[in-house]
Amino acid sequence: MEFRVDRRSGVATYLQLVTQVKQALRLGVLEPGDRLPTAREVVAATAINPNTVLKAYRELEREGLVEPRPGAGTFVRRSLSHPGTAADSPLRPALAAWMAQAREAGLDREDITALIAAAVDESFNPSGPGPGQSREETA
Repeated sequence: MEFRVDRRSGVATYLQLVTQVKQALRLGVLEPGDRLPTAREVVAATAINPNTVLKAYRELEREGLVEPRPGAGTFVRRSLSHPGTAADSPLRPALAAWMAQAREAGLDREDITALIAAAVDESFNPSGPGPGQSREETA
């Protein structure tokens, strides 16, 4: 697993690491028994403070997702993967096609992320505000 840190995101670095591990667990990239990179390996690849890596790993441990094994490293305890999120999911090509359309329409990463977040919010909260409306307008 390779971590990416976006220093301009406004999200705490340790939370970026936690989120990336959870995403890898959801997508089946990491599975129970897999070893996470050591703090030293993450520091070498990202130039972040070792305590930041340890804080992220402690948070993942607190959530029951990983376990440290003294002298051996930090290992995945459980997966967050569901059949629809696997790399061979039939949903993946459709999403890739949609992403290509979004890019062709001139949307950048932040635009696409905002659009997806809004669609997810609407999907899981159908009684919330409609597109272009604020909560105050629906009250």
